[in-house]
Amino acid sequence: MAGEAGAHPRIRSYVLRAGRVGSGQARALAEIGPRFMLPYRADVLDLDAAFGRAHPAPRILEIGFGMGEGLAETAAAHPDNDYLGVEVHTPGVGALLKQIGERGLENVRVIQHDAVEVLTQMLAPASLAGIHVFFPDPWHKKRHHKRRLIQPALVTLLASRLQPGGYLHLATDWQDYAEQMLAVLSAEPLLANTASDYAPRPESRPLTKFEQRGIRLGHGVWDLVFRRT
Repeated sequence: MAGEAGAHPRIRSYVLRAGRVGSGQARALAEIGPRFMLPYRADVLDLDAAFGRAHPAPRILEIGFGMGEGLAETAAAHPDNDYLGVEVHTPGVGALLKQIGERGLENVRVIQHDAVEVLTQMLAPASLAGIHVFFPDPWHKKRHHKRRLIQPALVTLLASRLQPGGYLHLATDWQDYAEQMLAVLSAEPLLANTASDYAPRPESRPLTKFEQRGIRLGHGVWDLVFRRT
């Protein structure tokens, strides 16, 4: 893992793409970013200070929020929760910041950095009420499966950052990745499945435009919801 002395370089589960940053996204990065973005530091993050509430709220981490539409909708629907979004791609960060400004959201903070390093260095054990990983890159070619984000070591790290009773919610539209996710999560002793295998989509996970299009085309979607024991 990142941050461990003598660790071998970790295989990246993402590829940085030079996507175009639109004018609205660039404006949001410049004007809204300074308030809602948190810099990466190799120190444990003070979540109370980061969100600035008088009384701490449940903290939910979302890894790889894409263009941020789902995270913004969830945060707007659940103002009593705090949401920390981690994403590496600048257009997505700008798009979420734009949504934060347009919706007047106060309960979202953003870190633009590798999620594994954020988990390892910035988030304390048992600090999160929930973790979302929705539609991570499936790396669908078999020779690339080793690049998939959901692997045993990462799941152990995720579980360690959850409070007892906290939840880990994954979703994918690739069946073989869903099967791998189910096997990896089921093998983690700190986690227990809330369903016999796959869970119904919780109402708290909004349908994105991408997912709605897939459903119209007959694509399946698999949700997994596990709890920290």
